[in-house]
Amino acid sequence: MKLWDKGIATEEAVIGFTCGNDREMDNRLALFDIIGSMAHARMLGHCGLVSKEESVMLLEGLAVLYRKAVDGEVTVGEEYEDIHSLVEAELEKISGPVARRLHTGRSRNDQVLTDIHLYLRHETTSISKDVFALLNKLTLLSNESRDVLMPGFTHMQAAMVSSFGLWYGAYAESLCDDLELLRNTSSMLSASPLGTAAGYGSSLPLDREMTAQLLGFERLIVNSAYAQLSRGKTERNVAQAIASVAFTLSRFANDVILFMSPGYSFLSLKDELTTGSSIMPQKKNPDLFEIARARCNRLQALPNEIAMMTATLPLGYNRDFQILKEVLFPAFDDIREIIAVISLALDGLSPRQEIMNDEKYNSVFSVEEANRLVKQGIPFRDAYKTVAGIVGSVLFEVTSLDDYSHTGSIGNTGTDLVAARAATLMESFSCPSPDELFRAIYS
Repeated sequence: MKLWDKGIATEEAVIGFTCGNDREMDNRLALFDIIGSMAHARMLGHCGLVSKEESVMLLEGLAVLYRKAVDGEVTVGEEYEDIHSLVEAELEKISGPVARRLHTGRSRNDQVLTDIHLYLRHETTSISKDVFALLNKLTLLSNESRDVLMPGFTHMQAAMVSSFGLWYGAYAESLCDDLELLRNTSSMLSASPLGTAAGYGSSLPLDREMTAQLLGFERLIVNSAYAQLSRGKTERNVAQAIASVAFTLSRFANDVILFMSPGYSFLSLKDELTTGSSIMPQKKNPDLFEIARARCNRLQALPNEIAMMTATLPLGYNRDFQILKEVLFPAFDDIREIIAVISLALDGLSPRQEIMNDEKYNSVFSVEEANRLVKQGIPFRDAYKTVAGIVGSVLFEVTSLDDYSHTGSIGNTGTDLVAARAATLMESFSCPSPDELFRAIYS
């Protein structure tokens, strides 16, 4: 079924090529397409574009279809071009000819854009919960390993004293920034495009504010032309938020791989979380972190891929936008799985105790020695030269955590401040679930 069918047979090769993987991607949109249609049906009845009785019939039919979708019984097969044609056809089987009135004042352009906003907002909020859970686990590990010292590095050289509390806490704060980006992206998605039709509005007296409220949007995409202009920009911003999480997790995975290597031996990983070699019996490989690193780095390329697909398109709808779904939608699956496996691996990571007792790292305490001289009244530049002259010939005193008092140091990591900020960010997400939207619209 093709909603644009004018009675002229289109070559099957053209249909196959232009549909591509769109049917598979559209299955993700089923609940949201039905919910968006329900809000539209209510609005049509409210505005007198269909009768009250017809509006009720549309709502009741769509409610039946929604429950079928929840049970996994709504799938876009080859007999349909997309989720929109499926919903309309299945609705007609349930409610009869009145289903033909549902598309009044609506285009597939604003329909799919509404679906995408609802879906992306839902998935972005879902991912934020996974990020928040991982952040909290890193916060807990930071507090538990506060006293476990390790060298900090600059230029890949041992530089100053650090701790695993500071290391875990650094990645917790990085995820907190990622959460803020996800929150801002979710807020951007909370704008209703429904009623902008093909990108130029409608001569029918639609109530766009009503459908926006019914669908839990915070505001409208005001300008009808901008609704289509936002395609590509919206998806790229979502991809950028995912890529930001991937950046954090890639750097973390890289650290773990490095710290597990024999030259460092700062971390060990439970045998159950490692893999082996077909020829070397001794090997215990951190493959999960290597695969996570590679998949995260691939996700970081996604915003550029979307930009390349859309940056030069003219104003208005272009079929190129369809391909955005097949590059963006699976990214949610990827980042969700990566977060889950890294969270699992955290339970099997063990920092090595007493790393700083190794004399090869003693020189990192030279900064503390210079600071002790500063506390005695010696200018820092003079203290620096004095200590530089004895580096390598003496053993410096090991730092006490009590020597570090300022926020963000090994003695006062401030990780709990980060956790509190993250909790506040999570409270600011506003995204009703599909079931909540269904009940609000159908009530």
